[in-house]
Amino acid sequence: MNPATPPQFAEHRKRRRDASPLPHHFHGPQSHSHLRQESRKRRLYSSPLPRHFHSPQSHSRLSQRVRRFFQRLPDNFFAFDMGNWISGLFGGRRPKDDGLGLYKGMCDAPSRDLTVVTDEETGMGPLLVDRRPKDWSRKAALDAAKPQQWQKSEPHYKKALEHARRNDNRFEERRIKIRLEEERLAEIRKSNRGKAAKEDLSELYKRLTVEEENEVRECFNARGPSSKVLVLHESSNIEVSKEKFQCLRPGCWLNDEVINLYLELLKEREKREPKRFLKCHFFNTFFYKKLACGKNGYDYKSVKRWTTRKKLGYELIECDKIFVPVHKDVHWCLAIINMKEKTFQYLDSLGGMDHNVPRILARYIAEEVKDKSNRIIDTSLWREEIVDDIPLQQNGWDCGMFMLKYIDFHSRGLELSFSQENMKYFRMRTAKEILKLRAD
Repeated sequence: MNPATPPQFAEHRKRRRDASPLPHHFHGPQSHSHLRQESRKRRLYSSPLPRHFHSPQSHSRLSQRVRRFFQRLPDNFFAFDMGNWISGLFGGRRPKDDGLGLYKGMCDAPSRDLTVVTDEETGMGPLLVDRRPKDWSRKAALDAAKPQQWQKSEPHYKKALEHARRNDNRFEERRIKIRLEEERLAEIRKSNRGKAAKEDLSELYKRLTVEEENEVRECFNARGPSSKVLVLHESSNIEVSKEKFQCLRPGCWLNDEVINLYLELLKEREKREPKRFLKCHFFNTFFYKKLACGKNGYDYKSVKRWTTRKKLGYELIECDKIFVPVHKDVHWCLAIINMKEKTFQYLDSLGGMDHNVPRILARYIAEEVKDKSNRIIDTSLWREEIVDDIPLQQNGWDCGMFMLKYIDFHSRGLELSFSQENMKYFRMRTAKEILKLRAD
């Protein structure tokens, strides 16, 4: 002990050396060596360590939770569930860029544009992630990700056929002959129609007498029950009641009973004067519905017995034209099978076209001729004639009357020389003919 040190201080120093070291958070008087040691420890724990340093480190509770969270995630978590995870970070709402900016930051790609292309956009199955420069648009990325489509080359037989046609003059000669035959046939049709028109136009628009008009109006306005039968056609067993007859008034749609009865009258007219009218067959309004009602849209067996020789007295192959009414929900159209000219026609008073109807009828007539006449015809060589210059209706209720007049004029071999203005007269004339059970 230093003699200069007082006894009371010497005893205090002894107790301090023997006491336990103070904790590191004690901020009272400490020796310089102890302070340097504590400062070295703080620098060691607070300074960032290199990534390859694996010695024990101190971590806050937040950093430990984040580390444990990412260790539990599957390796492919961000490949398929990014949308739900990002929307969860934003409180259930997706950001405007669908989390693309956050995904870029997580992938540490500040200078690259990460474009995510899904399987719905490319059709390639699994999720595809493609990296493109920033100046590339999303459309370019989608185009690059799509597989190249296989392009079908021209068949070899077509090239060989074209080569043969260039070196063979017979093809050109046949083409010229076909064109000349078509022109000659067109002239024959035109001359025949002109002759028939001059002969029959006077009767097509013959005015009704006063007695006939009064009789029709009385039936339109007659009192009594609507079920009262006005007309009964015995051979076809078709009856037209007062209610059904009202459809012939202006502004009404024609019904099946009136149409089918009028077609029966046209059949009888042809039998009375076979030299004046073409030999035709008139199917009723239920034929096409039966024919096109099968599983594949075609059922020949359901109409096979409709055209036996015993019922008709003739076979369809002997006819000039075959008329097939076609009902389209609330619209009447007409299909014509021209057996002489080997064509199919589809007449729609609204100017429409249904190519499926001629295809079904082509298949039908081939099977019908084979079954009834034991002959084979190739309907694939027949033409589907598109009729452009037909009269068209200008209202929403005269389609049925237009169809009946298409049939009437074609059965006479005449041009369709009528219009919407004549429909009121044709309704009165048809009503008069039904009441008399005779078509003029």
